[in-house]
Amino acid sequence: MKFDLHTHHQRCGHAAGEMEDYIQSAIEKGLDVIGMSDHSPYFGEKEDHPYPGLTMAKSEFDDYIREIQHLKEVYRDQIEVLLGVESDFFPESAKKYNHVYDKYPLDYIIGSVHFVHGINIFDKTRWDGLGEKQILDVKEEYYRLIEESARSGMFQVLGHIDAIKGYFPSISDVPTHSVDQALKVIADNKVAIEVNTSGKNKDCGGWYPSDDILERAKFYNIPITLGSDSHVSERIGDDFEKAATFLKSLGYREWYFFRNKQPVAVPL
Repeated sequence: MKFDLHTHHQRCGHAAGEMEDYIQSAIEKGLDVIGMSDHSPYFGEKEDHPYPGLTMAKSEFDDYIREIQHLKEVYRDQIEVLLGVESDFFPESAKKYNHVYDKYPLDYIIGSVHFVHGINIFDKTRWDGLGEKQILDVKEEYYRLIEESARSGMFQVLGHIDAIKGYFPSISDVPTHSVDQALKVIADNKVAIEVNTSGKNKDCGGWYPSDDILERAKFYNIPITLGSDSHVSERIGDDFEKAATFLKSLGYREWYFFRNKQPVAVPL
């Protein structure tokens, strides 16, 4: 059984194609389940659309939900379409986000940390001029936020938990106990992490998280799911078989997708 829970579409402003393009690609590639999970609006901001090119506007969210519900019905005999969203995690705005999400029949929410100290982790200039101590501080704050997101109870899945390496690969080699501490918290709160295959398109190469973090995740018995993080429909289900094979080599025997916020186990 094949699935992909992490996909993006034209609404976010930095992906190509309509949701239907991604569903049709999933069908062509033999997937059984496809999750729609575009970037949530910034519900904590006053403006309707404070960051065009990063997320959809708040005023678009109802249409987003309605379109997925419509596509669920249109394709119900060909593929299971899941209603999801990738949500930024801002501790100060968590209650506002929850208040919005509680209004909708979401199958799952991916919680992702994209900002540390107010700067996007994918901003290549954020590292300019930083010394070792400052770099360590950014890394430890990143994983502190991931811990907090795991404790929040908001999410079924945590997205790309070492994406901070995307345009700064050497940060993976900065020693800190914060990674293992975050993994323990994730395990204690029974939140899944994803094998996100989009990392190979960044400077770091490879998947998120790295092989060694996945091995440690297995040690802590953290549940696993798969997300291509597709921003073009051609990447749907990318590296599904390779990821399954690698997880089996680590001792995993199943991974999960989520329906009505409940885990559904899929044998590897």
